[in-house]
Amino acid sequence: QVQLVESGGGLVQAGGSLRLSCASSGRTFSRYALGWFRQAPGEERKFVALITWSGTSRYYADSVKGRFTISRDNAKNTAYLQMNSLKPEDTAVYYCALGSYSTNEAEYAYWGQGTQVTVSS
Repeated sequence: QVQLVESGGGLVQAGGSLRLSCASSGRTFSRYALGWFRQAPGEERKFVALITWSGTSRYYADSVKGRFTISRDNAKNTAYLQMNSLKPEDTAVYYCALGSYSTNEAEYAYWGQGTQVTVSS
């Protein structure tokens, strides 16, 4: 059983930064690609960023490209999402997930419970 726990969310002013962490239990973390998704109030969950199991390839949604950086440390079973130049429209619950290298959330088998990010203007 794989469990994912996100942390690092909070309230930040526009232009600020946050770093989200996604910690995994179990020994299968390094076998999967990892994705970050977010869900704003009243909206569907959307893709944010993903990284291959090895960390060699990354892909970002256009809305965060150049501002967010995804990374992972397989030795620590942990992934990160560094978020810079935050905007109010980045406000959402952020989820990490393990699965295939895809922007489609249906390709991800394991999900965390989410962490709230709120960006004030």
